[in-house]
Amino acid sequence: MPAAAAARRRTALKAALVAAVIGISAAAGLWAADRLLPPPLDRLADVSTEVLDRDGRALRIFLNRAGAFRLPAAVSDVEPLYLRLLLEREDRRFYRHGGVDPLAVARAAWQNLTAGRVVSGASTLTMQVARLLDPKPRTLRAKLVEAFRALQLERRYDKDAILGMYLTLAPFGGNLEGVRAGARAWLGKEPRELTAAEAALLVALPQAPSRLRPDRWLQAARTARDRVLQQSRDADLLNAPAVAEALAEEVPTQRLAWPLLAPHLAERLKRQQPMASLIRTTVDGGLQRALEDLAKDEAASLPAPGSLALMVVDNKTAAIVATVGSADYGDAGRLGAIDMTRAIRSPGSTLKPFLYGLAFDAGILRPRTLIADVSMRFGDYAPKNFDQAFHGELTAAEALQRSLNVPAVLILDRLGPARVTASLERSGVALHFPKAAASDRSRPGLPLALGGVGTTLEDVTMLYAGLANGGLVRPLRTTAGAPGTTPVRLMSADAAADVLVILTEAAPPPGVVPAAARSSRGAIALKTGTSYGFRDAWAFGVSREFTVGVWAGRADGSPSPDRLGRDAAAPLVQKVFDLLPAIRSPVVATGPSDGLPALLRRLESTPAGEGIRIHDPHRLRLVYPVARSSIERSGERVPLGLVAAGGRRPLSWLIDGRPIVTGAATREAEWLPERAGAVRITVLDADGRSDSAVIDVR
Repeated sequence: MPAAAAARRRTALKAALVAAVIGISAAAGLWAADRLLPPPLDRLADVSTEVLDRDGRALRIFLNRAGAFRLPAAVSDVEPLYLRLLLEREDRRFYRHGGVDPLAVARAAWQNLTAGRVVSGASTLTMQVARLLDPKPRTLRAKLVEAFRALQLERRYDKDAILGMYLTLAPFGGNLEGVRAGARAWLGKEPRELTAAEAALLVALPQAPSRLRPDRWLQAARTARDRVLQQSRDADLLNAPAVAEALAEEVPTQRLAWPLLAPHLAERLKRQQPMASLIRTTVDGGLQRALEDLAKDEAASLPAPGSLALMVVDNKTAAIVATVGSADYGDAGRLGAIDMTRAIRSPGSTLKPFLYGLAFDAGILRPRTLIADVSMRFGDYAPKNFDQAFHGELTAAEALQRSLNVPAVLILDRLGPARVTASLERSGVALHFPKAAASDRSRPGLPLALGGVGTTLEDVTMLYAGLANGGLVRPLRTTAGAPGTTPVRLMSADAAADVLVILTEAAPPPGVVPAAARSSRGAIALKTGTSYGFRDAWAFGVSREFTVGVWAGRADGSPSPDRLGRDAAAPLVQKVFDLLPAIRSPVVATGPSDGLPALLRRLESTPAGEGIRIHDPHRLRLVYPVARSSIERSGERVPLGLVAAGGRRPLSWLIDGRPIVTGAATREAEWLPERAGAVRITVLDADGRSDSAVIDVR
């Protein structure tokens, strides 16, 4: 007997050792498998990019790489009632098991055995997460893998993190994944704002998302929702009156559209940050929507493919608070997908204010300096005004207010195109010059003053915001929290103020309410421009708080002669300002300064070194045409205007010593050139004083 007992002890010991070895081997195998085969989290990382406005509201949500709307979610993002309903429905013991629930396995086995078919499952929420992380066909082997993955997840993450994975990956019909995507698409809200009926619907949908879609299977969706509500009453999660009220609530019948505001900006930021799940912008969502509606309404009066682009910048922060890249993003006929705020176009006359500001700083002229708007040649370049006329002598302020071309070219000639180009580019503006005919190099020239260069609405708006910022130009900001940049001084604060005063006091273009009638909102500094061939119409408005930029034209670059900058774009600037908070004038005019130094009384067109004549307002002067200028005869026999200033009337006019018939009461006359060659024009006043000029008639 002792021998038999000893044999039994040895047998038991061997069995225990074998069991221990098997257990240790299994544990080691599981540990090695856990290390070598970690849970696949690629799908969890592949989420949609949300582009938000400055208040956290969605501007646009992009599909993820798999083509789904998948928004990350955490327990804190969801209404607590939804979580209670979810756990009651899917996994009551979620916070008590380790990933696989033995009681649920036993229950399901017994129910399926007694029914003779599969009527119940034993999947925990953790096992469902494992399946969502690595979807596979539903087989026994796949179930075992899910169980192993569930144990892995429970060992690596806490319960709330696992629940967050479910909230991010659960299917809600079509390409909707995650409770936030489901709540937005079916209910138009975030899941933290759910009612009891809405929470029950979102608990039910993942059970069979393709068969319970409310837009296709409304009754099935209602039945599934109601079953969740009744179960919540049985579990004392909701009382009977609350359930009755929820059962009476309608089920949504269609999927809501995703937000699509500032689409061009959203696409740009998505390209810049392709892996970001959240991008916060500086855009004011309410203003953005209003401007997009305004652009669409205004474009209705433009024949296709006419379009519009708008921008609003906060002068203090250089933040873009609204940007509309086209009249209608989805209108292919107007090429709406092209972002015209960043398209390279000719700016027309809109760079002129910066020439004047740089000239003020350079000591070349002041706002009250006299400048002649007359026919001039700069080598082979002979600029003309938009109205094909010349307006004689006037102040620099008047020349800018009337956007005259010859004075602008004269100022640029004095400053030097290369110097102006360097100043603008140093301020952050990208300038694109046409290729030179004789070489493949681009270079600045005098046509820069009239738009002979390519730039963008965004860059020019940045320059005008710099005027409001005392001549300091800062790169425009599009994202919240972006690091600040050092501003670049384009011109002095005094020069910027002079430019803004000039533009604020200019007569408004047709269709824009006069400044006096807008005194309650404050006047704005306004500048318009039209590019060659009427391809682009521009307008910029500056108040103390905001700068508004507007472009109108055709995205394909074709001419639109019926749209001028002052007619098409300027009224739109005022309509944009009407949507903004109360505005203040960009600067306060201080009135004219004391008398100008002699060298600043008139900007002469004489070659360098010939000196500048001091202006005597009473002296008789031949203002137009100017000496040594060239005049081209018109094939339609249009008379040439002669203009004088000063002297005592009546005035007499002589052409090569021969008098012409004129009206004695004015200081203007007309003369029709009969031949080519040198011609002397003389004007005499009643006191016998005279002034002459020799011109070349061609």
